[in-house]
Amino acid sequence: MPKGKHVLGLQGGKHIFGTVKVGEKGQIVIPKDARSLFGIQSGDTLLVLGDERGGLIVTRPDVIRETANQIFDRMEKDS
Repeated sequence: MPKGKHVLGLQGGKHIFGTVKVGEKGQIVIPKDARSLFGIQSGDTLLVLGDERGGLIVTRPDVIRETANQIFDRMEKDS
């Protein structure tokens, strides 16, 4: 088992990869296990979303695009 995974015994594709520190320029390093699992490579574009109470989400833009398309499809069916 790679270091950092399933720290709290999570199951079903859920992972905790540990903590990261924010550098002087406001940058963080995504842990290697996370980059490998999600296929994140140097130069990739990631989307950062924030909720003042819930925190931050870092994801690929296509994940949100797919979700938005599902929402729009449902809206069209309901109207």
